[in-house]
Amino acid sequence: MHTWIVVVLLGIIEGLTEFIPVSSTGHLLLAEQWLPKQSELFNIVIQCGAMLALLPIFSKKLRKMAFQLHEPENRDLLTKLAVAFAITGAGGLLLKKLGFVLPHDPMPIAWATFIGGFVILGVERWIKGHALPDEITWTLAIAFGCAQLIAAAFPGASRSGTTIMMALALGLNRPRATEFSFLLGIPTMFAAGMFEIHHELNHAEAGTVAPHENWGLLLLGTLVAAVVAFVVVKWLIRFVQSHTFQGFAAYRILMGAGMLWYFWH
Repeated sequence: MHTWIVVVLLGIIEGLTEFIPVSSTGHLLLAEQWLPKQSELFNIVIQCGAMLALLPIFSKKLRKMAFQLHEPENRDLLTKLAVAFAITGAGGLLLKKLGFVLPHDPMPIAWATFIGGFVILGVERWIKGHALPDEITWTLAIAFGCAQLIAAAFPGASRSGTTIMMALALGLNRPRATEFSFLLGIPTMFAAGMFEIHHELNHAEAGTVAPHENWGLLLLGTLVAAVVAFVVVKWLIRFVQSHTFQGFAAYRILMGAGMLWYFWH
């Protein structure tokens, strides 16, 4: 299979799964069983590419937070995003300092994918029949930051899935929880991506990363991830207006069970 086809396929997988609560990590892990494995730098950059899709979609809100801070609503949203981001950033740096390393064993990712499906079902059952408000309180802002740390510590949990489920369980309605999760993902994922890119380029053994990286293919994968993610996010924002996440829960349970069976043998 041509390398460019592999890159396009991985970009599509990343774009499809980064924002829906099904674990992009788990899908990329499965893809690596049949497609040639790419560098860590490639995986990091295409993830940042998926995040680029959020910029045009939320451009109006981003402009308001940047240029209309005299309005209390914009100032309040920016402050709460900043606090949630600070919690995630500080917690992530602490995990690094303590020597935390993401597991390379696929089994923890498979278990997180599988268990996450039941968590979604539990949350949906908990909130069923309740009319949830759209106010993001300080408790919720802090919870969003903590939820991102949980997702970072347990690959396969899904960053969007963990943050949205945490918010729903604490009483925020589905559209608002989804929107805040995506907005928070912009600085979080770009900061994490830039940190990891810097680490890969400067701390890997000489000659193992940058000199052998095909930057043209890297750009192709990034663009594909961004375009696909744009379509997915636009669809998901409409979807959550009138649907639950139970379908995603069933998918995660089936996928997680399949991963456990596959990697167990």
